[in-house]
Amino acid sequence: MPERRRHPVEEAQQAEREEDWQLRLADEITTFAGSMAFVWIHAALFVLWICLLGYGLAVDPFPFGFLTMIVSLEAIFLSTFVMIGQNRQAEFAARKAAHDFHEQEAELHRNTELTEAVHKLSEEMHASLVKPKRRRAPRADAELARETEAFDAAFAPKPQRKARSRTKER
Repeated sequence: MPERRRHPVEEAQQAEREEDWQLRLADEITTFAGSMAFVWIHAALFVLWICLLGYGLAVDPFPFGFLTMIVSLEAIFLSTFVMIGQNRQAEFAARKAAHDFHEQEAELHRNTELTEAVHKLSEEMHASLVKPKRRRAPRADAELARETEAFDAAFAPKPQRKARSRTKER
């Protein structure tokens, strides 16, 4: 199966994340925390804690105050990693949008230049294929205008008279 082509911004972000150990660690933790293995491990730990330390040895009796504190601290850290991931996604989306905008603007500019070039070439082709009409002398134009006026006067519709009303006014 051929390798998927990646967006240039995606490649830049991947290279940036590979260089920073903290970002790599955050990625690993976020990946693990979002897996089913994380859920099963925590379920097993909670069952063991409650059975052994809560009721068996009574080190952390009900309502399990120490377990609650540990789970709360874990939730704080996991929410921080989730926020790091969200910030990364937002930054990636902004970079990708900016890159795509610049690419589309460049493409639009190239298309505009090509359209203008095609238009210029078509005008040049039209000019070379179609012979220009010869202009008539000004005297012929004046003569044509007089003939047109005479024709219009001869065949113009005559104004009609108003019809009289047959009823007498009282």
